[in-house]
Amino acid sequence: MNLLILGATGRVGSQIVTHALHDRHHVTVLVRTPEKIQIKNQNLTILQGNVLNKDDILRAMHGIDIVISALNTDGTTTLPESMPLIIEVMEKEGIKRIITIGTAGILQSRTTPNLLRYQSSESKRKSTRAAKEHHKVYDMLKHSTLEWTIVCPTYLPDGERIGKYRIERDFLPNDGVEISVPDTAEFTFRQIKTSDYIKSRVGIAY
Repeated sequence: MNLLILGATGRVGSQIVTHALHDRHHVTVLVRTPEKIQIKNQNLTILQGNVLNKDDILRAMHGIDIVISALNTDGTTTLPESMPLIIEVMEKEGIKRIITIGTAGILQSRTTPNLLRYQSSESKRKSTRAAKEHHKVYDMLKHSTLEWTIVCPTYLPDGERIGKYRIERDFLPNDGVEISVPDTAEFTFRQIKTSDYIKSRVGIAY
């Protein structure tokens, strides 16, 4: 399969790249700083570019089957500004499937079901900025024609791969506190082989 991985130099994205290459997929990454990618693999294509540049996205999407986005908020507006371009190019190129990393803040609140967690007392986060950025992306994907899945981890320490965790559609599993980067990357990567969570958010926690 031909995969495009965005955010490939980040904590989760870099591990998704490793999973994909280990599984012998053809992987394209679009990165601003190619030298940050230390992997040498004949199935890896490294393109220098910016997700805010439509021409760069178009170049990266050529021949792609599935897009995985591990772009994060990181104090910028890159995430919500890039998503309209990504959706537009995918729809134009006929690429249907996108799997993205979100945040548990955009899952439904159990205490106030008509609100998202970050809008309710359920979330303990003081800052809602990142959740608001991810909320914009969620709204854009909902209104697109794409087959999207948003993986929504709660607190995300580097940690180790445990391989056992709880998942729940649209909600954070009860009393979920954290999920490691390796387990989040593994679960996200596994979504390329399943349609279980098409057009859904997925809460993930131990």
